[in-house]
Amino acid sequence: MPLAAGVGVMTGYCVAGATGHVPTSTFLSASLVPSAIVLVGVGLVLSLPALSGFLARGVARGTESLPLGLAMRRNEAESGGVLRVAAGLVLLVFVASLAQGVVIQLNEASRNTSPVQRYDIMLEKVGESQQRALENLPGLRTHFAVMRSDYDGGEPTPSNAVAAAVVATCTQLRRAVRSVEGCVDGRPLWLRDSAQTGGGFVAGDSFHFMLGDGRHNRDLKLTVPDQKVRVHNKAGSEVIDGEAILLPPSMLPRHVRLLRATLVLVSDSDDATVRRVLDGIGAAVPTEMVVPQAVDVTVLQQNAVVKTLLTVGIVLGLVIGVAAYLVAATDRAVERRPQVTALTLLGARARTLRAVQVAQVVLPLVVGLVPAVLVGKMAETSYLVTGGGTVFWDGAGVPVLLACALGVVAVAAVGALPLVGRRIDPELIRRD
Repeated sequence: MPLAAGVGVMTGYCVAGATGHVPTSTFLSASLVPSAIVLVGVGLVLSLPALSGFLARGVARGTESLPLGLAMRRNEAESGGVLRVAAGLVLLVFVASLAQGVVIQLNEASRNTSPVQRYDIMLEKVGESQQRALENLPGLRTHFAVMRSDYDGGEPTPSNAVAAAVVATCTQLRRAVRSVEGCVDGRPLWLRDSAQTGGGFVAGDSFHFMLGDGRHNRDLKLTVPDQKVRVHNKAGSEVIDGEAILLPPSMLPRHVRLLRATLVLVSDSDDATVRRVLDGIGAAVPTEMVVPQAVDVTVLQQNAVVKTLLTVGIVLGLVIGVAAYLVAATDRAVERRPQVTALTLLGARARTLRAVQVAQVVLPLVVGLVPAVLVGKMAETSYLVTGGGTVFWDGAGVPVLLACALGVVAVAAVGALPLVGRRIDPELIRRD
């Protein structure tokens, strides 16, 4: 009854998420879903002996295999402590599936919706070797520099008081955005975001930018050219925002430093790439501040800690649970040695008895783990539906859960093999 009640509530939320009718009552969801999770956990434990006994009786009646028949009759007659230990493993797999939903929700909280990630670093205090190291970081799509200058084309207004110059080649520009129209290398161009409706530049306006050669500053005067380059940013990203002068790096004097400039690094936006790039930036310029656009580094670090803790806890729980299950199975095998010896004297081969031992150890685990994986994914979906996120169905954790479940069954089966030996102890027969 608890299992049926919990699965019924979870089924309702899964159907609501699949059809797009997400419940709006947060109070009702906050009470129903945790209650359903508790009911399912209790129901899995309470139903395990009944399910195992029912399956054992059915298989024992219908099978013609001697090892399988002996194993099922033994499980039917002696459930014992192995089922109690198996219940702990079943609950652990159920909780592991639910924890996957927590990880997904944490990822959504810190996920950058843009397909690319931008990092801004001030260049004034970055040395040449450090700049080269930053530009060659693994995981980067491209890099370019952005210089800022005062307006010098007439009376300044709030909309055009500061101009920008993007120091990049056409190839670097194309790697940062979705598409580029009209880009030609080797000459200054009027760079403009295709989403911008109004313009602050006028062809012929001039701007002054500051360069440094280590001794004194130089003045670089750039004029807005007539030829325009339109860039189309990727959906959800603003790598190139507004308008600027596109300046080829080959037109800058040699051995000069850009002043009032920002080095822009662009990478993919998945968490692994962002962490790898941030680690590389920290190693190259540990004292400089980096500004990742549209991502919260603190939340990203917290998510990594939570994921690590969840992973370590689940792995340790599986190891301890499997060890406890093997101890319980070994204890039962030692208690049944007189019966095993009697079967040996009646002509049962050691191979048959080992198959019996493996079958009776594996059955309770399979009976418990398969429903645990199924209802665990339902619990994860129900949690995500009530969490207000956009991801309801996620199959990334299913292969890991199945691998863990199969690993538990395999370890239990292998551990049961040596429990039947070839040596017959007469004392066991006399004691029985």
